[in-house]
Amino acid sequence: MGELLLELLSEEIPARMQRRAAEDLTGLIGRKLAAAQIPAESLNGYVTPRRLTVIGNGIPDRQPEHSEERRGPRVGAPPAALDGFLRAAGLVSIEQCEIRDIGRGEFYFAVLNHPGRAAAEVLPELLRAAIDELAWPKSMRFPAAGFRWVRPLVSVICLFNGAIVRLPLDRIPVGRTTRGHRFLSEGEIAVDNGTDYLDRLEAASVILDQDRRRAVIAADADRLAAAKGLTVKPDLGLLDEVIGLVECPVVLMGAIDDAGMVLPPEVLATAMRTHQKYFSCLNPDGTPAPRFLFVANNLTADDGKAIIAGNERVLRARIDDARFFWDQDRKVRLEDRVVLLRERVFHQKLGSVYDKVVRMGPLADFLVEHIPGADQARSRRVVMLAKADLSTGMVGEFPELQGVIGRYYALDDSEDARVAQAIGEHYKPAGPSDVCPTAPESVVVALADKIDVLVGFFAIGEKPTGSRDPFALRRAALGVIRLILENQLRLPLLKTFQQAYWLPLENQVLGATGTPLVLAGDATARELLAFFAERLKVHLREQGIRNDLIAAVFALAEDDLIRLTARVDALGKFLRTDDGTNLLVGYRRASNIVAIEEQRDNVRYDGQMAFDQLEQPEERTLAESLVRVSERVETQLSQEFFEGAMIALSQLRRSVDEFFDKVTVNTGEPRLRENRLRLLSAIRVTMNQVADFSQIEG
Repeated sequence: MGELLLELLSEEIPARMQRRAAEDLTGLIGRKLAAAQIPAESLNGYVTPRRLTVIGNGIPDRQPEHSEERRGPRVGAPPAALDGFLRAAGLVSIEQCEIRDIGRGEFYFAVLNHPGRAAAEVLPELLRAAIDELAWPKSMRFPAAGFRWVRPLVSVICLFNGAIVRLPLDRIPVGRTTRGHRFLSEGEIAVDNGTDYLDRLEAASVILDQDRRRAVIAADADRLAAAKGLTVKPDLGLLDEVIGLVECPVVLMGAIDDAGMVLPPEVLATAMRTHQKYFSCLNPDGTPAPRFLFVANNLTADDGKAIIAGNERVLRARIDDARFFWDQDRKVRLEDRVVLLRERVFHQKLGSVYDKVVRMGPLADFLVEHIPGADQARSRRVVMLAKADLSTGMVGEFPELQGVIGRYYALDDSEDARVAQAIGEHYKPAGPSDVCPTAPESVVVALADKIDVLVGFFAIGEKPTGSRDPFALRRAALGVIRLILENQLRLPLLKTFQQAYWLPLENQVLGATGTPLVLAGDATARELLAFFAERLKVHLREQGIRNDLIAAVFALAEDDLIRLTARVDALGKFLRTDDGTNLLVGYRRASNIVAIEEQRDNVRYDGQMAFDQLEQPEERTLAESLVRVSERVETQLSQEFFEGAMIALSQLRRSVDEFFDKVTVNTGEPRLRENRLRLLSAIRVTMNQVADFSQIEG
């Protein structure tokens, strides 16, 4: 068993691409080794800003031998056919073949034995293929190679059992040498194997393991903060990014001037995090502390004092910029900025941001009726002001603060605190880990904002396709779903979509005042409802709720998500019972019989059955049960007692089973046959009051 060491040394790899690249390259090599019949017992991938490394252990030294049988021409075939078969099989004489009788005559068979190749012979083509197939979000060409890579490759280590494997990588040097830390190590490092490689990189100030770098940064940050009686503000996203920026992490702490602490906490945190990759510190009471942490990639003789001073200067300049915008923006009231939204294009076919605000108004009025505690006047005020901060200098410098800074400016303008809160929350939830607003006006405007986006882009044909979703419509739909479910809102989605206005701009000036508003088409609304069905499946998957049950309820044009999830829950419980399982079998049997006969007769059997033509006791019992159960189900559904509706359905099981045991549907008497088919169709109709059982799997 052998060891593989592959290191691809390059210029700096963007932090956001590193972990995925390490996982993908490791997976590619693992699959190719297995396909070549030299699978590795273990494969480990590592990544730093400058290198992508895979170390494999337990790789067989050779491929196993294998044999192959090829059937040739029939015995007595023309010489030309025999010669062609021998050439293709790599044989010299027909005497090297076996003759076998396969029941259709005697044929020649060639048994070819293939000795396994040495792993060292297989690896070059295998590894080159993996390198070629590794997909990067963005890549580039560079002079040393004929293939694309994320950044120019400098050199490659490729060793198998300590011997160099000559990879065909054009003019990129391949051998056993690499380089250590860019600033803390000089010259090249020669390595013999994986263990030697790891040890020498460590000595050259490179921590290869990305998870170990994470642990070092987190522990050192906590230690430095605790020494000042502070804690580090949790930020896993920033931590993931920072570990991709350093090979030798050195955590340092800097101080923030008192002048910077007068800014809103979100402004201060954004100035530090987004532009400088600094971690915020918190006081014991959770308020921002005048300290920040950052990760350097260098060790200095002065314990980082010069680095700290330089970062403090940089942060001071960023804070001065933020303070300038903070002071200047507050000189203009938010409501006076609304008119400036006419100058901001939302989308060429949907007008300006101002047009979007106009569209959101009537939609908000409709939503207020369905959100307990929401006030129409406050909601309208929020709609008008929600996007006004897009024209501020603060949002221009820190786009992440849109909405957040609008809340502060609204408070500074003496707006109602509930209006200010809704301005700050109307973009939420921005992702699966973001909290949902609960304040009534916040929910109204958050829904109006997202639904306007969804209806508008669906109306102009800009829908998500495959992995392409440039306008984040999937995220917007999930946001709407969470707002509805977490706030228990009884919101009819189809009607809501129809209430969402969009701008038809054909033959009109873009964003012109007075552009007529029209209702979204019914087709658009229904298409969007189907899109929501798919998004709801994704959202509920983590709760273990089956996709087919959601589809079965959505098929009834159910667009109240609270009622829908209650139906799905009751349906799932019902199908886990014996009655539910057996009744589903009966439903399918009835549906299949009716469908086959309808296709054969070219007629529908969904009309009313004739009770006076029910001859056998079992069919009369079933008909009476269907009438009784259908009325009971309808009553229970009207009261939204879905478990009761399922209990009512379970009463059908015995009569359905007895019908199929004793009654022949396709009897020779046409009148009886037609009536019995209508009776089976009535089973479908009754059960489909609860859900479309044809959508249910299993």
